[in-house]
Amino acid sequence: MRRRHDEAGRRGEARRLPSPAMVVALVALVLSMSGLADAARNAIVASIAGHPVTTKPRAGALLLLGKNRKFPAAAIPTVAEAKRVGGLTAEQLAGTCPPATVDMGTWCIDSAPYPLTNADAGKNNFVWASKACATEGGWLPSASELISAASRIKLESVIHDSQLTATVDLDPTRGLKDEREMSSTLVTTEAGSAASGSEGVSEGATGNPRQGQPDPIPVQANPVPESLQYVTVYDNFNNGGFAGSEPVKEPQNFRCAFNKAPGAQANSNS
Repeated sequence: MRRRHDEAGRRGEARRLPSPAMVVALVALVLSMSGLADAARNAIVASIAGHPVTTKPRAGALLLLGKNRKFPAAAIPTVAEAKRVGGLTAEQLAGTCPPATVDMGTWCIDSAPYPLTNADAGKNNFVWASKACATEGGWLPSASELISAASRIKLESVIHDSQLTATVDLDPTRGLKDEREMSSTLVTTEAGSAASGSEGVSEGATGNPRQGQPDPIPVQANPVPESLQYVTVYDNFNNGGFAGSEPVKEPQNFRCAFNKAPGAQANSNS
């Protein structure tokens, strides 16, 4: 009888022993109450399915997110030269302005009018200026571009304007007169070929005999019609202003505009 009582007592004690899960929970509870919750969690959840849990990149491990709920920067792979294209940085790819030009943000413009040699003087009409700027790698600026740059460059102006902000020729040996600059903006007072020019009809041109066309009458070409004019601009006391227009065949002061380019070199105007 005593033996059966002892065996029953041992079985009761066995039933009252806490389960392993309960032990873990009690340990976590105790540690959390003592301010060591993180340590407990790290100690209990040391690995998942055989993969260690870590806060730093490690082969075969499970990486925890940071406090910002993102992976740490060290875990993001980078590609060699990823910040360069063709060996150039983003700043270099954005381009720079050539020397002797002013940076207008997305484009550049000559800081001074195009310098004419004695041999070029009087040749600088609209066609000549357009070709000169193209040779420089740029273009003849529009009236809008010139006016927008008036506060940044010294445009030609009237004799009473400030020499600090405008280009004013005060050489009495050449006479004192107001100056202005050519733009690529064109206007006209006529219509048809009188406004936009004409290639004419060449001597010796014939009609299409299969269609019974008669031979055309020769007509002289008019590539630079008097009625086709370019708008001129002047400094207007650093505000920029329109200064009328002139026929495309008439010479005038001008400057060139340019795109920004990687490794921009000095143009021949510099």
